[in-house]
Amino acid sequence: MTSKRNALGKGLGALLENYETDVTSKASSVDNPDDAHQADVVVGSVANLPLDAIEANPFQPRTKFEAEKLEELASSIKKYKLIQPITVRKMGYDQYQLISGERRFKAARIAGLKSIPAYLRIANDQEMLELALVENIQRQDLNALEIAFSYQRLIEECNLTQEELSENIGKNRTTISNYLRLLKLPDIIQAAIKDDNIQMGHARALINIENEADQISIFNKTILKSLSVRQVEDLVRNLSDGNHPVGKRKIGGSLSVEHKKLAYKLSTHFDTKVELKRYNNKTGKIVIPFSSDEDLSKIIKAIDLD
Repeated sequence: MTSKRNALGKGLGALLENYETDVTSKASSVDNPDDAHQADVVVGSVANLPLDAIEANPFQPRTKFEAEKLEELASSIKKYKLIQPITVRKMGYDQYQLISGERRFKAARIAGLKSIPAYLRIANDQEMLELALVENIQRQDLNALEIAFSYQRLIEECNLTQEELSENIGKNRTTISNYLRLLKLPDIIQAAIKDDNIQMGHARALINIENEADQISIFNKTILKSLSVRQVEDLVRNLSDGNHPVGKRKIGGSLSVEHKKLAYKLSTHFDTKVELKRYNNKTGKIVIPFSSDEDLSKIIKAIDLD
């Protein structure tokens, strides 16, 4: 444990100062993968590597990959490119060995890709990996998906639990869990996060939808109408109310005269428009909105809670 703290204290630059570690590689720019220019890429960063320069991991415990799932992933890669980079180990002069991401690697071949984005490592570089990832997470320009990938790599490649990760990087475990849940979203939504077309708040609301078709439907509305996070949260909440797991309760018809009178009396009493909803199973809810602390104080006083 002490040695890890000492290594983290050195900084990434200090670990890379010795040229004998051979921590650079020739690869095309990730920002412009079609550019023929070859640039020095430092281990710990992401580069586009030729698929032919990467060999399979001989220690990969997984030997069977469902052909149908690979084809689906390949189709997604053709449409949205490869969102999550693989991880490779530098074995020699521009020769690499796959560490993680074999399913993505195989699907990329099926999709006809010639190169693939990859995190670069050198052999036996556990401390450098942890340092690079932790420093990467501290960057201000990362989008939510990039942070999620970093958390996932720290957990999987450094054998950390979420609790240990929380302690190591000083982040609340709930925050880490929320980021990791992003990786379960459909590819089209992950791509939108990566391209900054939706915010973390939008994504967190969409995660709470169990049905993927509903997720994509509300996502499409979000993009089409440029909905705010609050508007998306309202759509998700309404979807949940209309598809309650217990008997799938549905909003009934228009309110009866008695219920309309009740809603009016409540609105008058609280001096704000009160929303009353009734469901077919005779349940319902009353919503008393407020727009400021002053409004809330008035409502509390009207309920006589002081």
